[in-house]
Amino acid sequence: MSHTPDFALNLLSKVAASPRLRAFLWRKWYEKLAHNFGQGDWTFMNYGFWDDAVANLPLSPVDAPHRPFIGLYERVTRDLDLSGKEVVEVGSGRGGGASYLARTKNPQWMYGLDYSEQATRLAQKLHRVPRLRFRQGDALNLPLQTGSFDIVINVESSHCYASMEQFLEQVTRVLRPGGVFSWCDMRPSAAWEQTRAQFAAAGLQIEDDTEITPHVLKALDEAAPAKQEAIGQHAPPWLQPSFSDFAGMPGSKVYRLLSSGEIRYGAIRARK
Repeated sequence: MSHTPDFALNLLSKVAASPRLRAFLWRKWYEKLAHNFGQGDWTFMNYGFWDDAVANLPLSPVDAPHRPFIGLYERVTRDLDLSGKEVVEVGSGRGGGASYLARTKNPQWMYGLDYSEQATRLAQKLHRVPRLRFRQGDALNLPLQTGSFDIVINVESSHCYASMEQFLEQVTRVLRPGGVFSWCDMRPSAAWEQTRAQFAAAGLQIEDDTEITPHVLKALDEAAPAKQEAIGQHAPPWLQPSFSDFAGMPGSKVYRLLSSGEIRYGAIRARK
């Protein structure tokens, strides 16, 4: 019997628990993952993005095994110049994305901030990169100075938050005038108009709004063999079904919901 939540239901179900309880449960789950699974070869937790540009992207031997997941960071920074900028990723998890951006996009400083203290410590241990810093903090009360960042990035993390409105207010606060917020995540199909309205209410003007579900599904397909091998190596047998669902493996509930259109995956870039 599985001892972990049904991730698809906790993630997006209309009958899920209260937002704050859901946020608490997600935090506990990520703390457990960081504590129990500290492998240096597992530094990305997103579902990925795949298109021809990602398939042909030149990557170092260190980064190449993570190509589908790096693809999502390439997508959210597409048409963005990070060079010389102050950039923060809110929800940096195990740090793979922030590390990749710091090493390849030449920001002045790259910060990764995550709610999980265990994940933050793990990221600090795994990624010793110049001009990259990690710290623990709450997305709904960012421990960052007002008007201190040129770019805020949020990759597949906001579905865990108790209040999207409060998060977006914090994003607007820490951005400099003219600063950019680049975001991607999943929502039930019926919730997208509400999401756009939340951006507008926070004072963020949407410049790009694109559904990327087919590219995410392709990335899940591309990553499935390596994920299956990793799950078999690192997760005990009783936990493997829940890991497969959490990872969005083909045939999992989340994969089926994305395929059916009940859930859509989108990318939004907005400016303060």
